[in-house]
Amino acid sequence: MNVTMRRFFISNFMGWILFAAITVAYFGFYGKNSLKFGIDLVGGSYITLEVQKNDVVRNELSDKIKSFESSLKHANIELEAKPVFVDNSLHFKFMSKAKAHEAEVLLRSQDKNLIYSVTNSDLHVTVSPQYLSQLLSQAVDSNIEILSRRLDGMSVAEIHISKQGDRFIVVELPDVRDPQQAKMMIGKSAVMEFKLVEDAAASREELFDKYDQELPEGTMIVAGKANKNGHKVYYLVPEYTPVSGKYFKQARVTFGGDFGTDLTVQFEFDDEGGKRFHELTSRNIGKQMAIVLDDEVVQVAVIKSAIGKVGSISGGFQADEANGLARVLKSGAFKAKVNFIEEREIGPTLGQESVHNGLISCVIGLLLLLIFGIYFYRLSGFFAILALVYNLILILLCMSFVKATLTLPGIAGMILTVGMAIDASILIYEQIKDCLARGLSVSQSVQEGFSDAMVVILDANITTFIVAAVLFYFGTGPIQGFAVTMMIGIVSTLITGLFFLKSVFKFYLSTFHVSKLSI
Repeated sequence: MNVTMRRFFISNFMGWILFAAITVAYFGFYGKNSLKFGIDLVGGSYITLEVQKNDVVRNELSDKIKSFESSLKHANIELEAKPVFVDNSLHFKFMSKAKAHEAEVLLRSQDKNLIYSVTNSDLHVTVSPQYLSQLLSQAVDSNIEILSRRLDGMSVAEIHISKQGDRFIVVELPDVRDPQQAKMMIGKSAVMEFKLVEDAAASREELFDKYDQELPEGTMIVAGKANKNGHKVYYLVPEYTPVSGKYFKQARVTFGGDFGTDLTVQFEFDDEGGKRFHELTSRNIGKQMAIVLDDEVVQVAVIKSAIGKVGSISGGFQADEANGLARVLKSGAFKAKVNFIEEREIGPTLGQESVHNGLISCVIGLLLLLIFGIYFYRLSGFFAILALVYNLILILLCMSFVKATLTLPGIAGMILTVGMAIDASILIYEQIKDCLARGLSVSQSVQEGFSDAMVVILDANITTFIVAAVLFYFGTGPIQGFAVTMMIGIVSTLITGLFFLKSVFKFYLSTFHVSKLSI
């Protein structure tokens, strides 16, 4: 007995047992937190967003204004008024119709993706349908990337963000404890602009009264943040500004203010943004500048000197407000604003039922395989079931380490993996039987059986792995969950079938001096 125990503790099989024990202890200690579950298992929210087409057009034309104005100035073509937006077109007003035609020829040569037309002394510029389709696709892709960065910062369990149609985005938020906060983060455009203050008043009506109910061309009214008494100040600012948050390189929370104790959000521009910001501030020293975030003035300050690449925002922020603002600014502004089209919530009850049914199906499948294995292969069939159980443990451990998400299709992938794993054992056992029938010893038969079956097992699993990899690359959401589980399951099947199972046989044969194999 002592010799048997000694052989057990020094065998390779003991290493497999210890590894399994540590894995089970790991799952027992960390529980549910050790695995990430999909929305179909733990519930959550489906949110459908629509990218605003008009905003895509407006943003593209806004980016062109600075270069257009420079080109016109270089060609000595003077504008009679500031460029203004009317519907989905940008209007330039010139001294005469001839000047408007001259400007049309100039700007057309500069950008052929736009449509130009002249009415009297006005030049209208808009985006062509073909170019709009391209811009819309780029805006959707860019917004998806920004949403991923924002929601990753919120530590959402696992996010699936996918494109639907030409301008829709579907966001899946599993196990979100505060869906309203997530919705606020998703819907926040985070468009920050730096605009000179041309006038201010206590109400919109007061500003309109100052200008006889008609605002100066190229200007707009933006409300400031409400003070402690709930009052707001309204500011008259230009519609267009050359400096916006799209040029942000970094944003973080720091302390500032008069006494260095107020929470502020410090930002840093990239090279182009720093150049534009310096140009804006150096030309307007002594004037007021408003920092506008999503059509709301969050801060107004007097420009005391030219500012380069670094600035800060202070607005009486609470800690969560400052961190949230820094996060959305750092993640970037949306390429175009989005609208909430649909929001659906899924409770955890359905997910718990799915997990329960999935576990039951696994247990039933293992029991049926146990009966099948023992009936056809006797003790060797029991060894195959041990390999299956080890296989499932290894799959869960790998999914935990690579932070893969377990979904309902993923559970289906695990069950399919179980079938593939028993298939590998059958191939090995049939080879062993053939070797025994040829008169080889038990030890030689086991060695030859594993060696001969290895090529067939590798071929079958590698081809299946390639299919799963293609599914993962081209699939989304549940399909990817199925593919990930399949790929991990195939690797674990090879490990348990070719190494763990072989270790079990080696330990069994060497410890009990088997002369006739139960197979």
